[in-house]
Amino acid sequence: MESSQIEAKKRQRNLLTRRIFAQAYLWLLIVFLYAPILLIIIFSFTRSKVLGNWTGFTFDLYQNLFTGYDYVAQVHVDPNLYYSLFYTLLIAIVAATFSTLLGTLAAIGIYNMRQQQRRAIQFLNSIPMINPDILTGISLFLLFVFLNISRGLTTVIIAHVVFCTPYVVLSVMPRLTKMNPNIYEAALDLGATPFQALRKVMMPELWPGMLSGFILSVTLSIDDFGVTFFTKGSGGLDTLSTFIYADARKGGLTPELRPLFSLIFVTMLILLLIINIRANKQAKKN
Repeated sequence: MESSQIEAKKRQRNLLTRRIFAQAYLWLLIVFLYAPILLIIIFSFTRSKVLGNWTGFTFDLYQNLFTGYDYVAQVHVDPNLYYSLFYTLLIAIVAATFSTLLGTLAAIGIYNMRQQQRRAIQFLNSIPMINPDILTGISLFLLFVFLNISRGLTTVIIAHVVFCTPYVVLSVMPRLTKMNPNIYEAALDLGATPFQALRKVMMPELWPGMLSGFILSVTLSIDDFGVTFFTKGSGGLDTLSTFIYADARKGGLTPELRPLFSLIFVTMLILLLIINIRANKQAKKN
């Protein structure tokens, strides 16, 4: 009797020890992931040009970012920062829109294939996601050179559509597998045209996957450097990633980048929370 109690206590201690180590590992991982972002947010409230040198709490960098002028130093903020931000958002929205449309149609087509064909296409679809960005960028660069296409805004958008579309396919496919396959044919039997059935019957069912794919495409486009660097040409076009690369080579980063990064992170975090809250409410209704 006593031996069984001793063994039970040992098991409880082992379980408690494992639980403590698991939680410690999880929190350590969270710290490594979010500590750099937290540092950027903290040091966006100081004027120091060097990250890590606190010179006092102030909103000056935010004011400089929104006004384009540093009233303390009496200088203008680098205008290339605003040009790069504009092109980053433009490319991300346009590329994500085309990627969402193409990826949704591709997912529908893949879903209606035979099982062996579907597996083969899904395998091919996964290759661009596994492929390193630098290889994708060099491949597209050589393709544009071979076709004698001058590189610029159009080639960057095409390149971003190419590497974002597979992620949209991956986001939409689970919604297709959950959808009742008979509702599309039922709409056709009731007199709807194929386009009407696609727009009014299938799209509402696929909308959550399309929205996830769109947001993921926007995030990937904003984050990309390798593909953009090789396809932007030498016409002065810059996105945030290429601007930061050029800025860092000069010996430092523009201080106004810190509040900009903080605002981008907070915006994406709010969007993610809204999507998750809506998804949870929808799941409870169903």
